Amino acid sequence: MSETHTRIAALAKDRIALDLRTEDVCFLAALQLHSDASGEPVFSDDRLVATFAQVCELVDPGADNVRSRATHAIQRMVDQRMLARIDGAGLVRSGDYALSPMAVAIVKNLLDDEALTRESLTLLTTALRAQLGEVKQRAHQADSEDEWRQGVIEPLRVTVRDLLAGIDRRARGLDEQHIELQRRIADLLDADWFSSIDRCESLLGRTTETLAELKDVLLRDAADLHTQLQDIGHAAEMRDAHDALAAVQQVSENVDRLTAWGQARQRSWSEYHRYVHGFLRDVVRLDPERALSQRLRDQIAGWSQRPFRLVLSDAEPMRILRPIEPHGERERVTRAHRRRTTELAEVQPDARPAALESAVETALASRPAWLSEVLTSVLPEIPAQQHYVVIGRIAELVATRVYLHRARRRAWVKVAGPLEVQDWQLGRQRKGLK
Repeated sequence: MSETHTRIAALAKDRIALDLRTEDVCFLAALQLHSDASGEPVFSDDRLVATFAQVCELVDPGADNVRSRATHAIQRMVDQRMLARIDGAGLVRSGDYALSPMAVAIVKNLLDDEALTRESLTLLTTALRAQLGEVKQRAHQADSEDEWRQGVIEPLRVTVRDLLAGIDRRARGLDEQHIELQRRIADLLDADWFSSIDRCESLLGRTTETLAELKDVLLRDAADLHTQLQDIGHAAEMRDAHDALAAVQQVSENVDRLTAWGQARQRSWSEYHRYVHGFLRDVVRLDPERALSQRLRDQIAGWSQRPFRLVLSDAEPMRILRPIEPHGERERVTRAHRRRTTELAEVQPDARPAALESAVETALASRPAWLSEVLTSVLPEIPAQQHYVVIGRIAELVATRVYLHRARRRAWVKVAGPLEVQDWQLGRQRKGLK
């Protein structure tokens, strides 16, 4: 949390703010498209002005002072860290500029086609399964730290992360498709009440296909992906590759997140599909001229002048066809009375903590160099079945009385029977302690 606060405070101190107009966004998009087409990531002043003039012809035809507007637009992009000057010449001569990573990310997010298709999801999940299969094979063959890093950890952190990001983009594309579908169905019903039924049903048919594809691609492949990740994690556990385990855990969490998203979207789309079908069947088809709905709307609008109510006639009571049989009195549920308070008993205080503390201070008086020496001195006086619990208490007492030298790697040392501890190197005693 402290690192988060530090970064947020740095952003607030620098007064970071974005103010992108439509022509600014189009300008950045034109630069990115030109860079992709020509393969040139660097733009001169003349190229920037010419590109801005082309954008102005499309966005604001007939605009005046195009070069002056281009100069101001370039300066705005530089101030907002969308363009970076890379020549370092300052004001001496015209400079060379490049799009910043933030500008590239914004433009790609706006230009990328994120529509959900069966082919794109199938290709991504197939590539992800193939990549995890290669990583699993390398995990079973890796022996050195470099082989783990290059063959397992880096592919999991980079390649697999990028593939999961692609699946996530397709998932967001499905959300946008859902919103667009709802808008189109609402527009069809508003424009042509009865004649739009067939087109609405056609759109709902595409929804049904999308749901089936979503279930087959996301939910089916998740089990296979988790199986491969478990195999990689098991191989990492056998060889104590902790970094690889962390990378496997991160990928597994992303797969779980995508699976949960797929299940939630399947429920949401199914409910919307049923709702629209019910509306078309029960409302639109029964009232093709919208006469009933219009009368109901008029009555609700004029309720204050002509209030209406629903009146029901009294219904006859049901006839009893058999005589009433009174039930017998039920027995009361009771339970035995018990005392709510317990009697206090006098017990002797436990002297073992004080004795253990005295034994530790006696062992420290000889100025031992290692924690294992203190344990070897104190544990023989304690029953063997209590050694496991007492070792932690002894370590705590030692840590409060002397300074510790924490090495990066600590050796495991036997102290009592089968018990081993990671040894601490002891320093001088703390002030104020004997």
